[in-house]
Amino acid sequence: MKTNLNIITFCRIKNHSISINGKEVIQKDSQLTFSEFAKLVYKEKAFAYPKFFKMDNLSKLGFLASEFLFEKADLDAHIKENIGIVLSNKSASLDTDRKYQETINDKANYFPSPAVFVYTLANIMIGEISIKHQIKGENAFFVSDKFNELLLEQYTVSLIQNKKSSHVLCGWIDVDKDKYDAFMYLVAKEGTQNYSKEIIKNIYTTN
Repeated sequence: MKTNLNIITFCRIKNHSISINGKEVIQKDSQLTFSEFAKLVYKEKAFAYPKFFKMDNLSKLGFLASEFLFEKADLDAHIKENIGIVLSNKSASLDTDRKYQETINDKANYFPSPAVFVYTLANIMIGEISIKHQIKGENAFFVSDKFNELLLEQYTVSLIQNKKSSHVLCGWIDVDKDKYDAFMYLVAKEGTQNYSKEIIKNIYTTN
C-alpha cells in the first residue's frame, strides 16, 4: 500500500545500544540492567526531566526513544503540540504490574505503593512523553503478540488523512524484566523515505 507519507526519522533501543536512522550512537556494557543502562544514558545526555527517576521502566524506555527521535527531527514547537502518538507492545504494563503485586501479596506486610500503581497502565508512557514535549494530539496504545506494522500504518494514515495530526509518533515499546526493545519512528507528509508497512517492517527487522 502506497501511503503518500514519509518516515522523517526512527530510533531503535535494544541490547544496550541506541541507534538513529540505522546508525549506532550509544553502546553500553552488556552486563548493565535496563534500569542502570537507562539512568546512565539519561545522565550522559543531561535530559532535563527530574521525574524520569520516578518512572517505571516502560516509561523510561519510551521517554529515551522519544528524546533521541525528537532531537534528530528538530521540529518546531507548534508542530510538536499536535503530533499524534500511536504505540504498541506485547507485555502492556506487566513489568510494573508484577512490582505492584509484590507490594500487596503479604497481608502481614501490606504496603501498596501509589508511586508504582500509577504506572500499571501502559498508556501512562504516552502521557509522560506528551507532558515532556507539550503534545496534545490524538493518541492510542495497542497490545499485540508481535510488532504489527499493518495496525500502526492503518491508524497513522487515518490520523493524517483525516487531518487529526500532521505528524504521528509510532512504534513498539516493550519491557519485560530486563528484556527491552524500543522501535520508534515519526511519520508525516514531508520527508525523503516513503512510509509503508513493508518498509517499516524491513527497518524493524534489520535494525
